[in-house]
Amino acid sequence: MSEAPLIVLEGITKTFGEGAAAFQALKGVDLAIDRGDFVAVMGPSGSGKSTTMNILGCLDVPTSGQFNFRGVAVQDLNRDQRSLLRRRYLGFVFQGFNLLARTSALENVELPLLYRGESKKARREAAERSLDQVGLLPWADHTPAELSGGQQQRVAIARALVTQPDVLLADEPTGNLDTERSIEIMELLTRLNATGITVLMVTHEEEMAEFAKTIVHFRDGLVERIERGHKSGAPLEEHA
Repeated sequence: MSEAPLIVLEGITKTFGEGAAAFQALKGVDLAIDRGDFVAVMGPSGSGKSTTMNILGCLDVPTSGQFNFRGVAVQDLNRDQRSLLRRRYLGFVFQGFNLLARTSALENVELPLLYRGESKKARREAAERSLDQVGLLPWADHTPAELSGGQQQRVAIARALVTQPDVLLADEPTGNLDTERSIEIMELLTRLNATGITVLMVTHEEEMAEFAKTIVHFRDGLVERIERGHKSGAPLEEHA
């Protein structure tokens, strides 16, 4: 018996505004994501990919439809419950790194654990492990200004990993980096995915999407097609 998908979206819609000003960003999205997958989400501006990622990250709620995460009906949770799910199971990586400028790499990585109320010793040990995972432990005392763009994004990834999330959500993680640094970040995400972390990434860059196992193409508020088998060595399959 195969394992149930980690994430299931069924008939997800999202409407912004009301009346004549209403805009339907999502028009009935169906999507299943297996545990341990590496998914690249692509599509033109306004296609619905960012809205979907915000719903997957429990940063927004659908107007209608079913969103199951680990078997839990997320659309039925209240704001506090969604916040708890987000803090416990999800890690976020952003295009702009979002690091505190005057704070060391180690202290930046500690932040999510500070919000959880963890002890100073526990925060430091976990942050050091996380920085070591991304190859930046020797730079723990450096501020963002003393790090390259690629190193700053690694610190941001370490911060997302420090809570040991099930899912890493990356929004254009290579958008501010040159090609060489971008490939380094994608190789890091691939290695992390190999440890069992599910990776969901929005990207405009086809070269970066090629690192994923699954590519989901959005258009006009719907999933246009899904490509599977990128990294498995299997022939590429397309699903309407």
